[in-house]
Amino acid sequence: MSTVESPRARPGTRLALFGGRSPATFLARYWQRRSLLVRSAWPAVDELAAFASRERLFTLALRDDVESRLVTRSGMRYELAHGPFRRRHLERLPPRDWTLLVSGVNLEDRAADRVLRRFAFLPWARLDDLMVSIAAPGGGVGPHVDSYDVFLLQAAGRRRWRYGRQRDLTLRNGVPLKLLERFAPTHSETLAPGDLLYLPPGYAHDGVAVDTCVTCSIGFRAPLFQELAEAFLDDLRDRVALDGRYADPGLRPRSHPGEIDAAMRRQVAAALKRVRIDGAMIASFLGRWLTEPKPLIHFTVPPRTRRVDFAQRIARSGLALDLRTQMLYDRTTLYVNGEAMAMPQTDASTLRRLADRRGLAARACRDLAPATIALLHGWHRHGYLETTP
Repeated sequence: MSTVESPRARPGTRLALFGGRSPATFLARYWQRRSLLVRSAWPAVDELAAFASRERLFTLALRDDVESRLVTRSGMRYELAHGPFRRRHLERLPPRDWTLLVSGVNLEDRAADRVLRRFAFLPWARLDDLMVSIAAPGGGVGPHVDSYDVFLLQAAGRRRWRYGRQRDLTLRNGVPLKLLERFAPTHSETLAPGDLLYLPPGYAHDGVAVDTCVTCSIGFRAPLFQELAEAFLDDLRDRVALDGRYADPGLRPRSHPGEIDAAMRRQVAAALKRVRIDGAMIASFLGRWLTEPKPLIHFTVPPRTRRVDFAQRIARSGLALDLRTQMLYDRTTLYVNGEAMAMPQTDASTLRRLADRRGLAARACRDLAPATIALLHGWHRHGYLETTP
C-alpha cells in the first residue's frame, strides 16, 4: 500500500468534473438548486474499470457483509431481491431487464474511494457512499425520488436518464420499490462513459440501460429532522440520569380511580424538566452519529505491533485511514467511528489534516507528540488505520 493523502479541490479550481466550472461556481449555481449534466466529466474511464467490472460487482454481491440488491423488471412489474446472492443465480440472469446494485463499494476498493474523494470540496459529514450498479439492456429501478444529493457517473455502456422536478409524489401500490405513480420528466439524456449527471434532492428520475452498462452513484445524505430527532432521543436515553422516584405519601381515597390527576402530572412534568439539552450534548451526538459505522461494517484487526515500531513505520511511510473509517471534528472534539474524544492540544492541526485528507505523509508523522502516537497506535490496533510495512 502506498500511503498518500487524498487530493483536495480548492474552491476556485476549475474542474473537468463540472465542465470547467469551479467547485465554488457549482455550489453557488447548482448545489441543491438544479440539475447539471456534464459530458466527458471523467475522461479517464479506465480508472473505473478496476472496481466497476461485472466480475468485481458479482463477487461483492456474494458477500454477506456487503449490501446488494437485484431489481428485475417485466413490463411495469418490478421484483426486488436482497443479497448475498449465489454466483449461479447471477450468472444465469436473463439477457435483459435486470439491475444489480452494490452499495459501499468505496469501503471495499481504494480505486473507488479515490473517485469519491474527488468530491473533497464537500463536507465528509454529508457523505453517504459510492454505489455501483450494473444493468442489462432495459434494466432499471423505475421512476423514483431520492432524499439526497447524487452524482451519477457513467462508467461503461449507455444509460438513458429521464428526470425533472415533480410535485406529485404519489407512490404506486403493490410494488416492492418506492416508485412514482405519475412520473412526468422534463429532461431526457443518454449518458455515455465518462458523463456525469448531478441531481439535487427531490428530483424525480428514471434510468434505463440502453445496452449493458455500469453506473456509479456518489450520494451525499440529507437526513430528515425526524430521523435525527429519533436518533438523538435514543442517544439521550443512554445518557440521562434523573434521581428520585415518583411518590405520593399524602394520597387520599379516590372516587374516580381511572383519572390521572393534576398532582401526578405536575410531579412528572417537574422531573422531566430537569432533563437539560444543551449545545454540547447536540454537538457530541451529531459527531458520533455521523461517524457511526453502518451495521454491516467490520474492521480487520492487524497483527499486534509495538508502539515504538508503529512510530518508526509511520515516520518512514506515513499512514492512511482505513476505507471504512469515518473521522470528523469540530472546534473541541474528534469523532472517529462513533466515538468522541477531546481534541488534543498538541498536534491538533495534524489530526484535523488527517480527517480532511484521509492520510498523512511520512514527514507529517516524524515529530508527533508521544500522546498523539499513542492515540494513532490505538486506532491502528482497532483496524481504523493502515500503514505500509
